[in-house]
Amino acid sequence: MPPPTTATRTVSGLLGLTAVSAGLIGLVVTNPGPAAFEEFAADKLTELASEELCQNEGLPLLARLLIQNCPELVRSQRKVLGRLARENSRRYNFGLLSLYGTRLGGEKVLPNWSIPRYDAVTLAVAGHFVLLTAGESAPGSSMP
Repeated sequence: MPPPTTATRTVSGLLGLTAVSAGLIGLVVTNPGPAAFEEFAADKLTELASEELCQNEGLPLLARLLIQNCPELVRSQRKVLGRLARENSRRYNFGLLSLYGTRLGGEKVLPNWSIPRYDAVTLAVAGHFVLLTAGESAPGSSMP
């Protein structure tokens, strides 16, 4: 087989460059925005709140006595939770991908009970979200 000519190498290089460029453009186009993040966060927060409040006795005794169907109550707040996450998040948009830093909670609800403070960092890329870190944070820590 004869060695590739300069023209063949140039065409191969251009095809490779075109494929890489198309991939990068695809990532930019599919980088999920804040509205998609709100939907993702609504699902995650509904799941987390239902687990924390309804299954792990996260509510004070008085609240547990008053609330008849805790999981249904949490699910009914799905849109509110998503909006709350969007409003309390900072988006770092790098074109190909985005990072969302979210801080929720810490408010005092009852005289002796505060909502725990949670921080999360979420990666948004190629139309998907990946929760990188999430957990309870200390009251004076900085935003993710």
